[in-house]
Amino acid sequence: MSNSVLNIGLAGLGRLGRHYARYLARTVNRAHLHAVCSPVEDDLQWASDTLAVPKTYHDFSEMLADPAIDAVFLVTPTSLHPAQIREALAAGKHVFCEKPLSLEVEACQATVDYARALQGPRAMVGFVRHFDASYQDAMARIRDGVIGHPFIVYSQTADLTDPTGAFVKFAPRSGGLFLDCSVHDIDLARWLLGRPKARRVYATGTIARFQELAAIGDIDNGMAICEFEGGQMAMFYASRTQSHGHDTHTDVIGTQGKLSIGRNPRQDRLEIADVHGVRALSTQDFFARFGDAFRVQSQHFVDAILDGTPFDLELEDAAEATRIAVALRQSQQTGQAVEL
Repeated sequence: MSNSVLNIGLAGLGRLGRHYARYLARTVNRAHLHAVCSPVEDDLQWASDTLAVPKTYHDFSEMLADPAIDAVFLVTPTSLHPAQIREALAAGKHVFCEKPLSLEVEACQATVDYARALQGPRAMVGFVRHFDASYQDAMARIRDGVIGHPFIVYSQTADLTDPTGAFVKFAPRSGGLFLDCSVHDIDLARWLLGRPKARRVYATGTIARFQELAAIGDIDNGMAICEFEGGQMAMFYASRTQSHGHDTHTDVIGTQGKLSIGRNPRQDRLEIADVHGVRALSTQDFFARFGDAFRVQSQHFVDAILDGTPFDLELEDAAEATRIAVALRQSQQTGQAVEL
């Protein structure tokens, strides 16, 4: 299939879904955005008018019945992911699903087991930082032994404060701060350390700004430690209250050195000197930092399907990230370490 084109149906046209739609329609090689699905008529009209998408559907099952579709992209609410993945695989479609696989450990494992037993179409969950050029470079240097044996990862996801209230409104459906934000860092830590098995976690947190979160048992700032088998460790920081911008960075410490990725969250190479001093602007949101990585991730999926090559991320990786994140939430809420 190396010279084929992958016909794709995309479900979910919110802010992130529209970014994926643009990439699939315009910049991902060997991809053809054949159809989109959304219950919102304005979304479908946007895809038709802006991207000239041939087919639009209000119903996901109807889109899956389209014989021209080879694969689906799911950029839908997390609660729908397990059922939609299983339905798409049963319909013979390959699946790319935005993270997380699920907010429930049992649903993750059931989806992994279903896909493994089916032994047909393939499924991948997207953790976009894998496909960022700087993280790819760091992983290549780890494999080359530049820092010796990696044994500690520090990684953080710290978002710009949202004064509009959108974050607080979304929080009850997010699974909590660690599942919403730190799941990225958990996946990164496992990847950079060679995918070790988690042994024990401890987490704590506080509400620094959004007191409304207390009613749902959530926090807006959290710290966590994860111990892995073999003595490797990871530390995570998650925040929704940064004043300067979106600040994602990761350190990997090895027996012969250290790698730091994204430590300075600069928007670009511009430096401003004026009456306020010397400063640089920061990235304002997750997409400003990782926008191109979303395109690379989509290309990776298309190439893997058409060329029969392995995914860099398996469903098992997504299930393990959720398992650890749920344990972090439990630890933060109980004040006790959680054995895995």
